[in-house]
Amino acid sequence: MRIATWNVNSIKQRQEHAVAWLQETKPDVVCLQEIKCVDEAFPREAFEALGYNVAVHGQKGFNGVAVLSRLPFDEVTSGLPGDDDDVQSRFIEVVVSTSEGVLRVCGIYLPNGNPVDTEKYPYKLGWMKRLKAHIASRLSYEEPLIVCGDYNVIPGPEDAAHPEAWVNDALFLPQTRAAFREILNLGMTDALRTTTDAPGLYSFWDYQAGAWQRNNGIRIDHLLLSPQATDRLRAVGIDKDVRGWEKPSDHVPVWAELALKA
Repeated sequence: MRIATWNVNSIKQRQEHAVAWLQETKPDVVCLQEIKCVDEAFPREAFEALGYNVAVHGQKGFNGVAVLSRLPFDEVTSGLPGDDDDVQSRFIEVVVSTSEGVLRVCGIYLPNGNPVDTEKYPYKLGWMKRLKAHIASRLSYEEPLIVCGDYNVIPGPEDAAHPEAWVNDALFLPQTRAAFREILNLGMTDALRTTTDAPGLYSFWDYQAGAWQRNNGIRIDHLLLSPQATDRLRAVGIDKDVRGWEKPSDHVPVWAELALKA
């Protein structure tokens, strides 16, 4: 099974790209971020026509997450627990049944946190603390779990073409990276980094200053795996070519293949 994540930066603007990519790569489960639309406005028919079940947790003009799955959903849960006052649509969780048992997939759009001298950065750190608590509770189920999405976290200097340019940014501050490590230390595995230490592997290139043309990228889109998922990990990839399409998202799809059969 291939599980993928992609921040599409508006599903309305990137629908044709998403359909083309799905037809080409045929992933089994896809988590989308920044769909930027309410549930009713999501173009579900276009994806259902390709054989996908659709779950959406949208928000008008901002944020918004969705999951596409070739397998029917056994469960769908929207919203990250821990703060009843948080109205931002950044978390969706689904359970699907495979021939070898359930697979739990969480799609996340973690807050950016900039500017760091505003309430946005404490919100980011608080959100990461809630995510850690939720993952810890799910790990007790001892089942394959993937928490994937746009984390807005650059884990280390090797994950940026020019790390010195990010030292004061919320994506790379020591507190941010420490919070990310705390999640990993629960027993989660960064799928990409468990398969390669190669430099120059990025998932985001800014629209400004020719970042794509100069490969001035960062890696902020991650798939974190529970031990039961890590044991089944077979391959990880970044579909970098999608960034070169006409009017692309500034992010590209990242995927992992697990030794699970639908």
